[in-house]
Amino acid sequence: MYNNENFPVDAVITWVDSTDVVWQNNINKYLENKIDWNNNKTINAYHSINEVEITIISIIKNAKFVKNIYVVTDNQQPRDFDRLQVLAKQSKVNLVVIDHTIIFKGYEHYLPTFNSLTIETMIFRIPNLNEHFLFFNDDFFLMKETKIEDFFIGNATVIRGKWDSYYEDKPIRKLALKLKSIFKKADPNKGGYKLYQQNTAKLLGLKKYLRIDHTPVSIKKSTIEEYFKLNPKSLEHNLKYKFRHKTQFLIMSLSNHLEIKNNTFILENNFNLSYYQSYNYLKVIFKLFLYDKDKTKKFMCFQMLVLANKKSLSYILNWIDKKLDTNFSETMN
Repeated sequence: MYNNENFPVDAVITWVDSTDVVWQNNINKYLENKIDWNNNKTINAYHSINEVEITIISIIKNAKFVKNIYVVTDNQQPRDFDRLQVLAKQSKVNLVVIDHTIIFKGYEHYLPTFNSLTIETMIFRIPNLNEHFLFFNDDFFLMKETKIEDFFIGNATVIRGKWDSYYEDKPIRKLALKLKSIFKKADPNKGGYKLYQQNTAKLLGLKKYLRIDHTPVSIKKSTIEEYFKLNPKSLEHNLKYKFRHKTQFLIMSLSNHLEIKNNTFILENNFNLSYYQSYNYLKVIFKLFLYDKDKTKKFMCFQMLVLANKKSLSYILNWIDKKLDTNFSETMN
């Protein structure tokens, strides 16, 4: 039987505090179109309600096998971090902040960076990171108990995904993208979540790509290390962009596709996920009800929770409080 002694697993969370004035001033130094931090509509794309605290506590409570939780940041620290460290220590978990300068050692010329794809590329360089680790965005939550076998079984990595065709192999999708470019002016260098995954599969010469969703991703450090040791130019390419670029690849997708090529994977087509991008009050209630009823669902992603109306946000945070024995409804609402 697996446990945190004979099969140590870490968790890595990438996070930024966009309310930090120093960070705000820094990003504007590199942007051609400066961000007006007094414009609520503009800053919603950057701001959060400190969801990373929920992520951390959800890992402590529902992934009891995790040994270390690393929060990767840019000279910042989550709110109430000392309290979170005490909570982690009580559960025999080591909670640590890792600055960008640490994982970019030897590559400092690429800093500062405001590109999540670039930052994620370097997480395998966290000092003392265990061979097996889980990657989380700061809006990924574990809302039911998980076990090591949900992520790793022996030498095999559990991958959650579904095979899909590239955009250019889908005539309707190809046409839709062309029409969109005509009627909607967009940044020609900016890509999207699925495109970055496709770039990754193409990098490895695959004819299709494994589409992932907003769930924690199981990664073996050695898999990434070995790839970049043999392909240093791929590493440099992904690091050179301070902001997302359409030619970049996704490190989580790279890990998945490499395990597939190595035949060291177990494919799970069920994402076990409840995903939230819109926050209609009745819809929120219904989806949370279904989540409770569906025993296969363990993961949650609340994307852009800052956009939720007050009534929906209150309901969500109260629901989370009951699940995690917390008081987010009082401190975040």
